[in-house]
Amino acid sequence: MLVVAVDAPHFTIVDVNDAYLTATLTTRDDLVGRGLFEAMPDNPEDTGATGVTNLRASIERAIATGRPDRMPVQKYDIPHPGGGFEERCWEPVNTPAFGEGGEVAAVIHHVIDATDRVRSDEALRRLNETLESQVAARTAERDRSWQLAQELLVVAAPDGTLEAVNPIWTELLGWSAAELIGSLFIAYTHPDDAEATLAAFADIFERPLVTPYEYRFRHKDGSYRWFAWTGTFENGRVYASGRHITVEREQAEALRQSQKMEAVGQLTGGLAHDFNNLLAGISGSLELMQARIQQGRLNDVERYMAAAQGAAKRAAALTHRLLAFSRRQTLDPKPTDVNRLVVGMQEMIQRTVGPGIPVEVVGMSGLWPALVDAPQLENALLNLCINARDAMPEGGRITVETANKWLDDRAARALDMPEGQYLSLCVTDTGSGMSAEVISRVFEPFFTTKPIGEGTGLGLSMIYGFAKQSGGQVRIYSEVGQGTTVCLYLPRHYGETVDEVEEAKILELSRSEQGEAVLIVDDEPTVRMLVADILNELGFTAIEVGDSAAGLRVLQSDVRIDLLITDVGLPGGMNGRQMADAARVTRPDLRVLFITGYAENAVVGNGHLAPGMEVLTKPFAIETMAARIRSMIEAVREARLRG
Repeated sequence: MLVVAVDAPHFTIVDVNDAYLTATLTTRDDLVGRGLFEAMPDNPEDTGATGVTNLRASIERAIATGRPDRMPVQKYDIPHPGGGFEERCWEPVNTPAFGEGGEVAAVIHHVIDATDRVRSDEALRRLNETLESQVAARTAERDRSWQLAQELLVVAAPDGTLEAVNPIWTELLGWSAAELIGSLFIAYTHPDDAEATLAAFADIFERPLVTPYEYRFRHKDGSYRWFAWTGTFENGRVYASGRHITVEREQAEALRQSQKMEAVGQLTGGLAHDFNNLLAGISGSLELMQARIQQGRLNDVERYMAAAQGAAKRAAALTHRLLAFSRRQTLDPKPTDVNRLVVGMQEMIQRTVGPGIPVEVVGMSGLWPALVDAPQLENALLNLCINARDAMPEGGRITVETANKWLDDRAARALDMPEGQYLSLCVTDTGSGMSAEVISRVFEPFFTTKPIGEGTGLGLSMIYGFAKQSGGQVRIYSEVGQGTTVCLYLPRHYGETVDEVEEAKILELSRSEQGEAVLIVDDEPTVRMLVADILNELGFTAIEVGDSAAGLRVLQSDVRIDLLITDVGLPGGMNGRQMADAARVTRPDLRVLFITGYAENAVVGNGHLAPGMEVLTKPFAIETMAARIRSMIEAVREARLRG
């Protein structure tokens, strides 16, 4: 600080402290006795300097008012003794000092050096301006990306409410931002995709959705578009991106259809060849049988008969393979002990794969039963073991393992199955393994990695079809060079298994009781003839009709009917199941045997038939049909005795 006299305009310096001398690079002799503004002038090089003017005005206000006058921060250049100026920033306060008579005798000029603070503030201001410009640039860049992105971008609340969408939504889906914001995304989701989509959305809160999830989103015109979504949950919001893949899916589907049609063409050619060979064997054998009978040469008839029967059985096996692949075979599921089934097949599997590949069975103790068509499961297991053998041309090991599996919601979704209790049947080999690309295609019909002529490409498709039709699933776990595990998952059956010995026992019944009658409904005259002959051999009265309308008329009459044998696919306005259900209105205890040669499995109940109903698949052996008729008629007799 320093003290100046009130001798305006000079304001002579009368005293000064050491701090002021240090700050201004001066001595006491340089300042005391000189006018304030003579000793501390403005920088002549700074044409805009206002330090002297502002200081003079403040001192004059302090003298005039008799009160301290605080000045804002002033830029004031300090002269260097050797020449030049140093820029400083001061915060001055001019305080009047009074004499004995109360007049202002002097002014105390008190200064705080604010140079460092002002420079820091200026540096901070420049930094803030730089940061603001960077943020503005990045925000503008982000906004441009948001505006120009060709993918759907969305910000959503945790409950799925849309909070922000980019402009491409309008172009791809027709909805304006105003229509979308505030609504739930699930409201636009295809109903068939809703459950899985909500599950995928829920998973985002636990981990980012990195693998694209595909589902259909509704366009404003009511149609649907496919999008592949990725997303994450951060700071209380879901951020997601959806890529439009409708065209990709259509092209992929068109390619699959093209490949399928090409494969179907190859298949039909192969089928025509195989069936023509089989038909040639059957028709040729029948013609030769007829000729030998006419000639009286009966010794050769047995040989031709065996040839015809063998060809017919091979034809039936071929159709069963095709129906299994298309998931349209007629299954006859029964409660099955899968451990017992596997152990019973171990010796046959070992003989099939050869002595160089040991087969180990690891059966879980306390394995749940499964409701499954046991012969079809045996066929699937044998095929899996043959595939395992083929993957180990230089030898290896096959392990067949069973286990109980309790799948929660997440595990079930991963396997594309309902949650619940399942048992697994897994076949593991130590062979060459498969790549991810091959695994993605192994269940496709006609796809095979085997050389031409060594594989049809139907094996795993048939197993997949059987598993799905049984209410289960099949999955493959494999790496190249690390072997392969194929697992069948089958729903648990709550109940006891069927005793195979009792099931296989053929009932030996007495001849038909007086008046027992069986109605045969089939549009194929040959089938009706064969069944009628079987019934006549057993002593039953056979009533034959060719369509469902005629069959229902008989069933609604007073004619005695102890058993109905009917095809499922019938002319006459009703299928066999509908006709049987209509007949049971007036004949509630009617026993029904469905015979079917095609895919009416869903019609007859997918193996879950009403009590008193059974199913038999065409073509059937005469002995099998006779045994089934005996068992069902015996059930009628027992019910009659109990009643």
